[in-house]
Amino acid sequence: MEEQAILLQAIDSGALDARLSAVCGCGSEGLAHKRARLSGLLHNYGAAFGKAGRVGLFSGPGRTELGGNHTDHQHGCVLAAAIDLDALACAGPNDGMTARIRSAGYPDLDIDLTMLAPQPAEAGTSAALVRGIASRFISLGYPVRGFNACIDSVVLGGSGLSSSAAYEVLIGVILNHLFCGDAVSLVQIAQIGQYAENTFFGKPCGLMDQLASAVGGIVSIDFQNPASPAVRKLDYDLSSSGHALCIIDSGADHADLTDEYAAIPAEMGAAAVCFGKSVLRDVDYHEFWNNLALVRRQAGDRAALRAMHFFMDNLTAVKQAQALESDDFFRFLSLVNQSGISSGLLLQNLYCTARPQEQAVCVTIALAKQLLAGEGAARVHGGGFAGTVQAFVPNGRKEQFRAGMEAVLGKGCCHFLHIRPEGGAVIA
Repeated sequence: MEEQAILLQAIDSGALDARLSAVCGCGSEGLAHKRARLSGLLHNYGAAFGKAGRVGLFSGPGRTELGGNHTDHQHGCVLAAAIDLDALACAGPNDGMTARIRSAGYPDLDIDLTMLAPQPAEAGTSAALVRGIASRFISLGYPVRGFNACIDSVVLGGSGLSSSAAYEVLIGVILNHLFCGDAVSLVQIAQIGQYAENTFFGKPCGLMDQLASAVGGIVSIDFQNPASPAVRKLDYDLSSSGHALCIIDSGADHADLTDEYAAIPAEMGAAAVCFGKSVLRDVDYHEFWNNLALVRRQAGDRAALRAMHFFMDNLTAVKQAQALESDDFFRFLSLVNQSGISSGLLLQNLYCTARPQEQAVCVTIALAKQLLAGEGAARVHGGGFAGTVQAFVPNGRKEQFRAGMEAVLGKGCCHFLHIRPEGGAVIA
């Protein structure tokens, strides 16, 4: 941490540029934007909490799922990456037990950290996440106290890029630095974020989003032991592939679809119960197929199909990691398309069955494939049912692709992203 005036001088002079570039992997244009946001946060912090006292600068990125759609909650394998859209914060300790958070575009939060149990009135809010994260740190024996923070996030809400995980990781990194001497690992910070989202926020999410955001880069994750997931960073530079990662906003908000999301792990779990197991990772693949009639009878057809997707996409995620590690990007693209087909046919998370007339994700995927004309790849991105589609677009087709998507879905629907080298980070 440092005095606010010293940090402002470091930003203005470019002294933080090397650190920002190492964390975010951004070029000169990206650095200018990061500098402006950090400078704005420092000024906002001074206006809100005073200019005295030492503060730190922190970042938590959004994430993109590259492989393993809805496999993490069944203790499966995923491939994911941190992206260059992030939440930034200026934060410092205060003298009490209140977390005072001022986030651009959101109501002010003042959270009493002496109250460590879930508050029903906070369910589904940022306050629940902050309280849950602080509660978990304290239960682990860390001396968390009150703090002040100004936050600015450019992770698109409702976009499937996990603005919630970026926020959770950001808060975790802040508490770890201010009160724990950075003793908590990035994997633990991810697990704390998941705990807060499950127990305090009220969303039964897996751990993939938080881990990808916390660790950074491209990561292959095996959740066979969820208490200690196997996380491996891949040494692959996506910019060398000749393709750009594009996240396309279908125009359908994925908010208020908690029941649809919750039905997937519930039905996969029901299929696992047919074999005396709680998750599909513990079910033998051949035993499942040999007893498919039993699964249909006891858990239903959709549960059986969703279990099939787990077995297929779990293996596909491993193959995708292997393809990148062997620098076989066209094999990787083929596997991305396979994953997308499995999500549509078996997992069935492309639209909400209660509103079959609204199928924006299906339209977006079909349009993307038409514009790609047999090149690249496109698939549902993240939880599904609404939200976003992921595409890998040949560099020579980027502007044509953007124009074609915007002609149907509206200006600004395409977001070309870069993979971020680091995850949750203390910038200064």
